[in-house]
Amino acid sequence: MKQIPLDLSADQPQSFDSFVTGRNAELLERLKLLATAGAEQSAQRGSASTDRFIYLWAEAGAGKTHLLHALATKAGQEGQRARLIGADSPDAAFDYHPQTSHYLLDDVDQLFEEQQIAAFNLFNQIREQGGCMVCTGTLPPTRLELREDLRTRLGWGLIYQVHDLSDDEKIAALLQITLDRGLEIPPAVMMYMLTHYRRDMPSLSRMLDALDRYSLATKRAITLPLLRELLQQESGEQ
Repeated sequence: MKQIPLDLSADQPQSFDSFVTGRNAELLERLKLLATAGAEQSAQRGSASTDRFIYLWAEAGAGKTHLLHALATKAGQEGQRARLIGADSPDAAFDYHPQTSHYLLDDVDQLFEEQQIAAFNLFNQIREQGGCMVCTGTLPPTRLELREDLRTRLGWGLIYQVHDLSDDEKIAALLQITLDRGLEIPPAVMMYMLTHYRRDMPSLSRMLDALDRYSLATKRAITLPLLRELLQQESGEQ
């Protein structure tokens, strides 16, 4: 049988509703508030209010980027302008514009020297002229290998660790996804997926989508043998 493309690299739309909260309830509410109240906070010029500067840290796969995209989406729905900035962004992405209320800097620990200077300058402009800034990294600010001035700025505001889900929480989240879609997937399939595939939720969600499509394409029920077959195909495509 011809192999079916899995498209496991395609990210699903990221929103606050699709983020599995786990132990991050306080953080989630803080970001929702920032999205809706950002217009008022963006006018707080000359203030280093902790409400306007937030730093999120966690290992890869915990959901930091998901939260930034969700914040950008929510801010846009509120009629505000948000800008996502990463290590691969052009230099102009670090320019300050009064019309932009939310500056969302992902993977700050991956910025090279010139970008770190630009991020430091942007931070100061936001503080002086208004706006909000949310940054992410893999470590707390005090442990980042960055310029001291930028590292200090990142520690000025609120600092949250994005907590990864426990195995039980991941299984519960995946089961809820299947219930919402009307799928029937045995718990053993979920457990096998968790122990034999990448363990972060974005990857697990994409595999669940691929498993659903594979089941429809092959006209077979979702079972453990079907999952094993799909994982073997995915491994062969890499």
